[in-house]
Amino acid sequence: MRRLLVVVLLIASFWLPNTAAWASEAIFAGGCFWCVEADFDKVTGVTETISGYSGGTVKNPTYKQVSAGKTGHYESVKVVYDPDQVSYEQLVSYFLRHIDPLDNGGQFCDRGSQYQSVIFTTPEQEPIAQAAIAAASQELGQPIQTQIKSAKDFWEAENYHQNYYQKQALLYKYYRVRCGRDVQIAKVWGDRQPAEQS
Repeated sequence: MRRLLVVVLLIASFWLPNTAAWASEAIFAGGCFWCVEADFDKVTGVTETISGYSGGTVKNPTYKQVSAGKTGHYESVKVVYDPDQVSYEQLVSYFLRHIDPLDNGGQFCDRGSQYQSVIFTTPEQEPIAQAAIAAASQELGQPIQTQIKSAKDFWEAENYHQNYYQKQALLYKYYRVRCGRDVQIAKVWGDRQPAEQS
């Protein structure tokens, strides 16, 4: 019986995909996490996006707590990706072009520190993020307000926030238009703005 179990496990290890072997993670804060999640879900090589909270000290925070701006957390998105299909450098560049990196008071209609833009990095990711910030600053001719912070605990947001742009498509589109996100991105980035926007 034990031999049979070993044989089954060995066969399964060859046939079942081992996502842990190739999956990498990145964490970004770019204002409303519904929008950040929707944008990253369009990227080839991104396998999962999770809305949540990061950067603060309150454990297991709620949306109500974070949106009140008293937890130190930022609305954030964890991006799980296949580095064989998309690099971290490409993700950072894509992120910067889907936010207003010149705004230090929040993002678009969402104001307050909890909506500021942040790239949360590991020690390996930090120099890549710094280089992307420097390149964006040179390209735009202005200082970039997007912060780089060390990655801390990431707390998954409530279930109703996950894939909100799919679950509540009409409400999401209404919010995104009313918030002026895409109009402001076009003003900041002009022709350098990627075409695919939801």
